[in-house]
Amino acid sequence: MAPVTSSTSALEKDPEETVRLTRYAHGGGCACKIPPGELEEVLRGLGAAVPVRAPLGELLVGLDDGDDASVVRLKDGVAVLATTDFFTPVVDDAYDWGRIAAANALSDVYATGGRPLLAVNLLAWPRGVLPLELARKVLRGGLEIAAAAGCHVAGGHSVDDPEPKYGMAVTGLVDPDRLLRSDAGEPGVPLSLTKPLGIGVLNSRHKATGEVFPQAVEVMTRLNREAAAAAIAAGVTCATDVTGFGLLGHTFKLARASGVTALIDASAVPYLDGARQALRDGYVSGGTRRNLEWVRPHTDLSAVSEDEALLLADAQTSGGLLVAGEIPGAPVVGELLPRGDHVLVIR
Repeated sequence: MAPVTSSTSALEKDPEETVRLTRYAHGGGCACKIPPGELEEVLRGLGAAVPVRAPLGELLVGLDDGDDASVVRLKDGVAVLATTDFFTPVVDDAYDWGRIAAANALSDVYATGGRPLLAVNLLAWPRGVLPLELARKVLRGGLEIAAAAGCHVAGGHSVDDPEPKYGMAVTGLVDPDRLLRSDAGEPGVPLSLTKPLGIGVLNSRHKATGEVFPQAVEVMTRLNREAAAAAIAAGVTCATDVTGFGLLGHTFKLARASGVTALIDASAVPYLDGARQALRDGYVSGGTRRNLEWVRPHTDLSAVSEDEALLLADAQTSGGLLVAGEIPGAPVVGELLPRGDHVLVIR
């Protein structure tokens, strides 16, 4: 695929001119995920269709509920988890994109209650179109975030690709008796959110206009390590991270897997500065609209406007944790109820 705005190679431009990486991607960050409904259709029944005899460990978390990472119990109270995440540029700055992509990949480890141990890079690069020095900056950003997480980075894989993509495959360790799972929610438990929403609409505005939003970059590069540790310390057993399927999509998956109804108080949900203005100005990704259409048949949205529903479905990149419980510093945005007529209720 050629760059979406120009056939001119960035290699032919003035080397001092800033290359807008988001112009070389059809979508940005987690908003470019395969739509959740389509993905579920692809995955349906695969876990049971291919039975595996694995004498070295018991699979604790797999394909069934779309958890954030897969977990295998080993022995002596230790389990190993594995996850991977990569995506197209979500910001134009190569270094920041690397940091964001690495934080996003590590988030799946924290969302399961684990500690990252080792990561390998996944890099796709249009080598005849974009300077390799930019790829180096992407990798340096990823390395620095992994180092901050105390996670080794050793090698990886690269391909020559028409569209730039970057991320990591991460291996970690977790106590199998203190897992955070999406299917462990119980009625009567509050829901807390550890990062504000609005990343998606701000990133869409950035892609369209080149405006830079430091508040969004700060949130996307912030590790979910402390939030996960606080959840474990509080005895929480149910959590997920909020990424490409938006708050509504990830809450729907959690509630459905747990057999409960999730109530979200729209007035309690925090947003980044500028998010509502970006929505009013029309910077809504196709991924966000697909998220809302996916959950709409299962959700009571009668108490909120269509714009409010779009913000709640906003496709996040490297978002926070949705925790079934209360932890310090995280606002309570709803609660879990016995299963009713809807899987989700927005008030």
